Amino acid sequence: MYPIILCSIIALGIFIERLWILRKKAVIPADLVSFVEDRLKKKNIPAALDICEKSDSSIAKIFLAGLKNSSKGMWLVKEAVEERGSRESVILERNVGMLSTIANLSPLLGLLGTVSGMIKTFKVVSQGSGNPALLAGGIAEALITTAAGLCVAIPVLVGYRYLKNKTESLIFEMEESSIRLIEIMENTTTKE
Repeated sequence: MYPIILCSIIALGIFIERLWILRKKAVIPADLVSFVEDRLKKKNIPAALDICEKSDSSIAKIFLAGLKNSSKGMWLVKEAVEERGSRESVILERNVGMLSTIANLSPLLGLLGTVSGMIKTFKVVSQGSGNPALLAGGIAEALITTAAGLCVAIPVLVGYRYLKNKTESLIFEMEESSIRLIEIMENTTTKE
């Protein structure tokens, strides 16, 4: 039971931490995106750079990578945006996979408790003791650990899917914003 309880505590900690990290306004602040796009349309790259340097959001770091290379050509801008986007995606996905591992591990730990309880039950039977209380203790241990493993695994699996979908959605939105940034930069440089 202790490993199952430890799994539930770790899973809860990861879930709460990821919920905090994956807030949309922390990853892709809408006001920052619109400000940068507006400044680029007005060909004011220093102001866009300044706001991105002051922000700690993932999209600001991606924009910053592209904006710093704006004078070196669009090919380098695209490369920098893609590279930084890949890094930010990994940061956003961090520890989410651990929830999947815990969701798979918890029922196995419950199964281990089931086997342990059944071993105790058969040990009592093999010693010739017909004491129903001893038999019930082993069977209860088996059922309790199985139930505990499932009670941890089911909500953790739901939490994992929720965070995985949220992460994928944020990554998609960051890609869309990055594509828009590159398009705006291409349009303003071709007009010159």
